[in-house]
Amino acid sequence: MRQYAVRTRTKGPDELDRWLERWYEPAYRTAHLLLGGQGDAEEAVRQTFLRLWRFREAMPEGDALRPWVYRVLVSSCGSLGAAEPCRAPERGREAQAGGALLGALAALPLHLRVPVVLGHYAELTEREIALAVRRRAGTVRARLEEARQRLGTDPTLGVLSAVERGAR
Repeated sequence: MRQYAVRTRTKGPDELDRWLERWYEPAYRTAHLLLGGQGDAEEAVRQTFLRLWRFREAMPEGDALRPWVYRVLVSSCGSLGAAEPCRAPERGREAQAGGALLGALAALPLHLRVPVVLGHYAELTEREIALAVRRRAGTVRARLEEARQRLGTDPTLGVLSAVERGAR
């Protein structure tokens, strides 16, 4: 990844296209979970990539790249507001469980939702989340724990255990 960041700084639009191919889907998925609507998610991603391109000279290399991209994305999402995540029209037991989980996730306050989305959906480590949200790792750890506790007591997640029983 380190070479990729260096090449992005030194190349033009062709390299930007390859970089967008790499980052668009994970950025969109994360923005959609944080903002809820397709239009808002697309706008947040558009703003994110404009900012990333504008500040490409400051782009970190190596392990710091992912948290930097998500920091800019979370900032873009914050400027648009964070609504309830949309639920895609799916069928079956897995969709039922996914809908319940998304509903419970949407009920979390933003300061708890962001670390959960970055950790579980964007697959950032606690350290990377801390860099992305500009908080200490201990704060991130505490927020993740609080979110887990709230999600664990959410009554809408009762469908998850029913789905698991039915899958056996």
